[in-house]
Amino acid sequence: MDELDILKKDWKKKENSFNQLTEKEIYGMLHKKSSSIVKWILVISILEIAFWSILGFFTADENYLKTLEQYHLRDVMPIITTINYAVILFFIYLFYKNYKTINTTDTVKQLMRTILKTRKTVQNYVWYNLIMTFFSMVLVVVFQLKYDPNIEKVFNNMSTTMDSNLFYLMVTFFYIIVILVVIGFIWLFYRLIYGILMKRLNNNYKELKKIDL
Repeated sequence: MDELDILKKDWKKKENSFNQLTEKEIYGMLHKKSSSIVKWILVISILEIAFWSILGFFTADENYLKTLEQYHLRDVMPIITTINYAVILFFIYLFYKNYKTINTTDTVKQLMRTILKTRKTVQNYVWYNLIMTFFSMVLVVVFQLKYDPNIEKVFNNMSTTMDSNLFYLMVTFFYIIVILVVIGFIWLFYRLIYGILMKRLNNNYKELKKIDL
């Protein structure tokens, strides 16, 4: 073997070592970035439940309780609220668990699996909140239309000039628009906050996939 072959062989070894070192550095960077993203998901979910808890504390006054009593929902709504908080706290626990898992992950495949699991948890969390909001609003609207005396007065006044079925159709259409607008705003909020984090996490996953190949 001549000197040129020896130099080529030595250069190839150094090149391989350099590539391995680069991959380790890339993995370390992606691991750190992914851990930070998952931490922010956890923090935002905690801030979110704290915000709604504080808002609920200040709005649950005597008038609110009287309204629930009037709509025959005073016994039902606390049960729904308790279940809702329990489910959200469970999701927060899952976010915390994902955060702890991603911090102790030491391989590319494990990190990729944790990213996928986190993405799925966030998607389920968003869908749960949208469905629960929709269900709660529909429940309130149905009982309001049935028991609210103000709506009954309006109905009695309008019944002389408008068909009753048409009136209820218009009121139902109005409430459907309101519900869809509220759900749309909530979806946009989650799309803006969690969507940005999920996009960054997905980019990290794609980069890790290149390393894994």
